[in-house]
Amino acid sequence: MQEQESRASGYTTLAAGDGFRHEFEIKRSRFITVLRRAATEEDARALVSELRREFHDARHHCSAFVLGPDRDVQRSSDDGEPSGTAGIPMLEALLRRETAPGVTDLSDMSAVVVRYFGGILLGAGGLVRAYSDSVSTALELAPMVQRRRLRICVVRVPHAAAGRLENDLRSAGYAMAETGYEAQSTVLRLALPDAAEDLAAASDRLASMTAGSAVLQREGTEWIDVPR
Repeated sequence: MQEQESRASGYTTLAAGDGFRHEFEIKRSRFITVLRRAATEEDARALVSELRREFHDARHHCSAFVLGPDRDVQRSSDDGEPSGTAGIPMLEALLRRETAPGVTDLSDMSAVVVRYFGGILLGAGGLVRAYSDSVSTALELAPMVQRRRLRICVVRVPHAAAGRLENDLRSAGYAMAETGYEAQSTVLRLALPDAAEDLAAASDRLASMTAGSAVLQREGTEWIDVPR
C-alpha cells in the first residue's frame, strides 16, 4: 500500500516476479538488459549491486529507474560510459514508453544494462542508440500490469445472505477483496475505482440488490495489480 495519496490513480509497471532479461549484441559488445519492479530507491539500487556481483567481469553496469505513481523519483547512471550516452537514454526509454496509444505512465521500474565491451568503439551516438534500444526492446517483451488505486468498501450482511450477495456482486463485475467474519455478520470487501461517480453507482447497485438493507461503507485505499 502506498503511504501518500498521489495525483495519479493508476500507472503501468512490470508484472510481479523476479524480473525480465533480454540480451543482444552490437559490434561484438554484449548488452544484457535486466528489468525489475522496484517500490523504493533501495530496491532499485539493490538490483545494480546484485548484477555487479553476478557480472563482476563486465566493464559497465549502467542504470535508470523511475518510481512512484506520479513518477516523481527519476535517477540514472552512466557507470563509466561517456557522460549522457547510457543512463539518460535508458531513463528516457522508460519515461517515453507508450503503454497505450498516447499514454506514457510506466513507473516503479528499475532497468540495468550490463555491457561487455567487444573491442570495437561504438561512438557516442552508437552508445546512445544501443542503450536506448536495449531498454526499449526489453520493455516491448516484458509482461506488464496496470496498477490502480482502488477504494476498499465494506458491506456487512447476515451470514445466510453473504454467499448469494457475493455471487451477485461478482456477476455484476465488482472486484472482491478479502472477506471477513464477525459474530453476527459476514464482511464483504469490494475494491472500487477511487472516483465519486463509481462509488455512488456501486452504492445504488448494492441498494437495488438488497432492497436497501445493505450499506456500502468506505475504508482506505489500496494499490492493486490489474491485468492489462
